[in-house]
Amino acid sequence: MATIKDVAKAAGVSVATVSRVINRSPKASTKAIESVNIAMAQLGYRPNANARALVSQSTNTMGVLVSDVSDPFFGTLIKAVDDVAHTQGKHLLIGNGYHNADEEREAIELLVNSRCESLVIHSKGLTDKELLSYTQEVRGMVLINRQIPEISHRCIALDNYKGAYLATEYLIRHGHTNIACISSSHHIEDVDARISGYLAALNDHNIELSNKYIVHCNPDSEGGEEAMTHLLTQSLPITAVFAYNDYMAAGAMSILDENGLDVPENVSVIGFDDGPIARYLTPKLTTIRYPIQMMAEQAARLSLDLANGETVHTEPVMLSPTLVRRNSVDKVRS
Repeated sequence: MATIKDVAKAAGVSVATVSRVINRSPKASTKAIESVNIAMAQLGYRPNANARALVSQSTNTMGVLVSDVSDPFFGTLIKAVDDVAHTQGKHLLIGNGYHNADEEREAIELLVNSRCESLVIHSKGLTDKELLSYTQEVRGMVLINRQIPEISHRCIALDNYKGAYLATEYLIRHGHTNIACISSSHHIEDVDARISGYLAALNDHNIELSNKYIVHCNPDSEGGEEAMTHLLTQSLPITAVFAYNDYMAAGAMSILDENGLDVPENVSVIGFDDGPIARYLTPKLTTIRYPIQMMAEQAARLSLDLANGETVHTEPVMLSPTLVRRNSVDKVRS
């Protein structure tokens, strides 16, 4: 691993000059800045990167990247990571990526440059190649809800396809054939996997539906309202709805209620995640459990073990979703 002395030698300047460039001192000349930046790029040197590996200079910080900290799903993830970090005397730094490559890249760069010794990353915007480059630099980096074959032992994910299949098949077993799918408008693999699971379940039971039965909106309660409104305006003979998450399900149920359609008497609804809201809706929401707390705790522990150079498992971790039966699904009525 390159040191600041290596950079100074490659740039043909003193260590003090390199330090001035790194700290953006006005005393650093334009020529020195150019030479040092070129040398750092060629050597793959990042300021303070090797300090992270030195116990005596440990910052005792963990970094976590999520899409949006205001989303309760990610709030649960962060709290779980923080609980594990706290037991190890670590402090937590948080970045928001909003499923956008530029935002995620900037957030990860900030966490790395803040000398975080462990990283738990939920990234949907960056390519596998970029994430691999970060894992090569930060040995304590773990991906959650993402699978990259080359680093599968540092990935913890959920089988979204299976979860959607379970949800759709559960509706089919209750006699439903006109099943709508309200999904997220985000261009991420979770969306593709859940729609694929939905379609596979329909196909395995010889059910053919038009593309009008699938609607994409923001993955929140407002998006659920918008999606359900759109479906109702199509006058489709819908008897059941599979929602991308519990908040979209809640929004859909609100619109059904406003239009005099009772759940589950007129329309059955099933969600995804099993977040706190699922237990407090009326009726209580049948949903697919996404064990994000357990996954985040596992990711945090793995991240700390990797950062400490401990031997860890070599098998990928792909968790199976489970069905949570409540009161929002009933048999189709003639």
